[in-house]
Amino acid sequence: MATAELDDGFFRVRTGRTSDPERAYLRAMAELAPGPVRSGEVAAVLGKKITAFGPTRDSLIKKAVCYSPRWGEIDFTVPMFDAFTRRWIPDLDSVVDRPDL
Repeated sequence: MATAELDDGFFRVRTGRTSDPERAYLRAMAELAPGPVRSGEVAAVLGKKITAFGPTRDSLIKKAVCYSPRWGEIDFTVPMFDAFTRRWIPDLDSVVDRPDL
């Protein structure tokens, strides 16, 4: 019950303004989580070069969904965000195979 309340309230508010590329990036991060992950690993999950995701990563940091604990790393700003993202977007392929990403 508490998880559902967090999903429908707290987490949904944070993800409500995310774009499709941002959602794909978040889902790829969740695939690699928990903890900080290398930005290059996220790009590899999405099948693109790391340079393709600079603006997406920056936008997620500005929206306070993610932060960079060290150079080249990215992490969720809130505990359990990775688990929420896997529930929210259960199929990684549904966001990775899109041509606009």
